[in-house]
Amino acid sequence: MRAAPTILHLDMDAFFAAAEQAAKPSLRGKPVVVGGLGPRGVVSTASYEARVFGVHSAMPMAQARRLCPNAAYLVPRFALYREVSGQVMELLGRLSPLVEPLSLDEAFVDLEAGGVADGRRSARRAGEQLRRDILAVTGLSGSVGLAGSKMLAKIGSERAKPDGLVLIEPGTERELLAPLSVRILPGVGPATGEHLRRAGMTTVSHLAEAGEDELVRLLGKAHGASLYRMALGHDDRPVVSERDAKSVSVEDTFDVDLHDRVRVRAEVVRLAGRCVERLRDAGRSGRTVVLKVRRYDFSTLTRSETLRGPTDDPEVVREAAGRLLEAVDTTGGVRLLGVGVTGLADFTQEDLFAQAATERAAELEHAAAEEAAPGPAAPPEPSADEPPPGTGHRWLAGHDVRHDEYGAGWVQGSGVGRVTVRFEDPYATVPGRVRTFRVDDPALRPSDPLPLVRAAPTAPTGSDGPCGADGSGRPGGPDGTAVGEEADTGERPGKSGEAVPGGAEPGGQARSSSPASRPKSRSGGGGVGAEIPSP
Repeated sequence: MRAAPTILHLDMDAFFAAAEQAAKPSLRGKPVVVGGLGPRGVVSTASYEARVFGVHSAMPMAQARRLCPNAAYLVPRFALYREVSGQVMELLGRLSPLVEPLSLDEAFVDLEAGGVADGRRSARRAGEQLRRDILAVTGLSGSVGLAGSKMLAKIGSERAKPDGLVLIEPGTERELLAPLSVRILPGVGPATGEHLRRAGMTTVSHLAEAGEDELVRLLGKAHGASLYRMALGHDDRPVVSERDAKSVSVEDTFDVDLHDRVRVRAEVVRLAGRCVERLRDAGRSGRTVVLKVRRYDFSTLTRSETLRGPTDDPEVVREAAGRLLEAVDTTGGVRLLGVGVTGLADFTQEDLFAQAATERAAELEHAAAEEAAPGPAAPPEPSADEPPPGTGHRWLAGHDVRHDEYGAGWVQGSGVGRVTVRFEDPYATVPGRVRTFRVDDPALRPSDPLPLVRAAPTAPTGSDGPCGADGSGRPGGPDGTAVGEEADTGERPGKSGEAVPGGAEPGGQARSSSPASRPKSRSGGGGVGAEIPSP
């Protein structure tokens, strides 16, 4: 425990939903839900406007639609989220060499190690400056907690949401924790929380009063002792800059149960390939291959096989996953499949059976190819966002597109051979126009996400002083505006719920707090997509 609040916890506000609101002027200030849009999809992130209706992360998407039918429902754009996360992590790295990322939008920072804070005032100053910098660079807001321990810094950021900063003074820990739910403590999940509730312990003060011996009796020596210390406010865990991954895995939930054994095998082959891609991206190899199968009745089977040595060979992993599948009964249907690799290492070892694995992988891929071709087995029902036969793209709700005539936009919905697009970019001050096209329109194509914040123009140099109609150093256009900027470009609207709509994030320049209203329009395409009601 530290005598000064020099541990910082940053948590971006409704990160995925906030990024979508920042990128799409028509969604600022409106309910936005990001996640899987299929019948078995779940909510990844909900904006604060959607949370008012009871929508929250990990909720089934079907339930979210019932609670908030007028929200915009979008498929995640991880390329954009990773890019923005990289910008945020770079800012954190400027504060300290000790940054411990927990996810794309969350991290601990040791301010003392970076020499930027040694007391209450300097820590608060660093936290406020960080929020301003994040807003300026990403256009999004983040909440900051400052305390003498990681546990309390995280509690502080939760209390600061949205778009705030909370500093917890060392010495006030027990008073702060006493009335809070036991679920606030690290290591207390639903199962442990229920176990403690049955024992009559629902608040942190109950744990402190029960004593270490009682908690050890209930939860075991290691967990019970650790929980008792945290209930007293003691947490001496350091901020670590590198966290060793214990496993790499991928899994998919299918909209319709898979009954065809050949299709199940083909999916396992595909997932094994994706798993190895992630393994190689991380520069790791693994020794144990794990197969996860969730059947039609929600029963989940896990099988594993340990290899002779660590590997990152996709053929070896596919071979092992295929052998594991042979030992699993898939009668009745499969709703989820997953392939993972554990026992990670930083090196690989030639597998003695690599040749056999290569041959077996070729057989599996051949089976997968046969499955893709028309055959006697009835094909699975297509998902609502699958392209019709003969088209080359899946027009996913929320994803970026570009049209030869209308420019940049995003998919608002698709279905019955049509795709509806709203043409707008993150820098607009008013919602864009909506157009509907055939899904095979040659002028429409997928596009990469645009940056949420327009890059500052580079001032040209010259011997005659600053150039530009306004003397700003930017080349002037005929109407006096800077070349490359629209004359009507202004500041983006301010904070919208959890993540600032369109851009209000932690601190920074004042921005308009009322989102621009969107003119009424209806999608002519119908189908599954982002349903955005008129205000």
